Amino acid sequence: MKRKQFLKTISRFLLGFIAFLNFPLANTKKIGNLNMLKVSKLPESGPWPTSDPFLFCVHHKDIYPKANNNMGPDAKLDQRNIGSDFSNIDGWSMYHGDKIPGFPRHPHRGFETITIVDKGLIDHSDSLGFSARYGDGDVQWLTAGDGIQHSEMFPLLNKQDSNPIDFFQIWINLESKNKRVSPNFSMLWKDDIPKVTEYDRNKLKAEIHLIAGTYKQKNAPSPPPDSWANNKYNSVNIWKIKLEKNVQFTLPRVEEGISRTLYFYKGSSLEVNSQKINFMSMIEIDDCDKIEISSVKTESYILLLQAKPINEPVVKYGPFVMNTQSEIQEAFNDYNKTQFGDWAWDDDGPVHGKEYKKFAIGDN
Repeated sequence: MKRKQFLKTISRFLLGFIAFLNFPLANTKKIGNLNMLKVSKLPESGPWPTSDPFLFCVHHKDIYPKANNNMGPDAKLDQRNIGSDFSNIDGWSMYHGDKIPGFPRHPHRGFETITIVDKGLIDHSDSLGFSARYGDGDVQWLTAGDGIQHSEMFPLLNKQDSNPIDFFQIWINLESKNKRVSPNFSMLWKDDIPKVTEYDRNKLKAEIHLIAGTYKQKNAPSPPPDSWANNKYNSVNIWKIKLEKNVQFTLPRVEEGISRTLYFYKGSSLEVNSQKINFMSMIEIDDCDKIEISSVKTESYILLLQAKPINEPVVKYGPFVMNTQSEIQEAFNDYNKTQFGDWAWDDDGPVHGKEYKKFAIGDN
């Protein structure tokens, strides 16, 4: 990569992304400490606060208009800051895309990304030469490790109607000994992700989708080999929980020292250990005992992030997460020299055709 192109790529990503990282935390309002529950109001946009080993969690929900002939939005873009559009004008953003929304190529080192797509499609490309189209229930798990460039673009295929996309992206740290491991790209397809359905005493239903971890003797797909989640003693659990109206659900107890956070992102209200909690709340659980949850008035949707902390120093700058400032500088120097591999596409944000066809090339 020529130096000019390198500076353009890294600057575009850093300026937009650092602003994105810094935006919401000041808007996170603490509601109270209810016995063993610390409850905070989630920001309306931008990343949500997380606890070690989780570094980052964001819920993207965009309702894109009908598609044009080039898989972009059939709409004017002149009111947007193209290249760094997080405006949510008309209910959607272009993010770092210029013609197609998404995140054109950018680097990572020192952690993992987990992308959970409820609705819509994402086109992945990376400097390992791997590519994929996934969505509508699929999950991608990417170990950046020693360094990778990738792009995640949102092709719009419906030319007659809107193109909604709804997904989570989670960053989970790597322990220091694994920060320089070889990158790994894995797909967890919808049909391979276990769903546990259970009924309370009133025959009301709870559904638990296991992205990582174990519940009721069901195991999620195996995480990448160098992941903190690959050691069962680290108790990494990532669940999507859907609760029917008025259902009673018990979150099982865990060993002491395990961090647990519930993100209540859709619904009306919950009762958690008899405490009423409103929609768009984050619930940090400071207790290892079981937790009683009841959905009130409507269906409720919850994301659970649970794990034993890594308890190591964390130094973050844009797309790099290391243990020291000198390692961050080394990451920039290495990226400048090597770009973390070759880029096989002519475009910084490639998309993979106009047909609805899921695939993965290079999936481990």
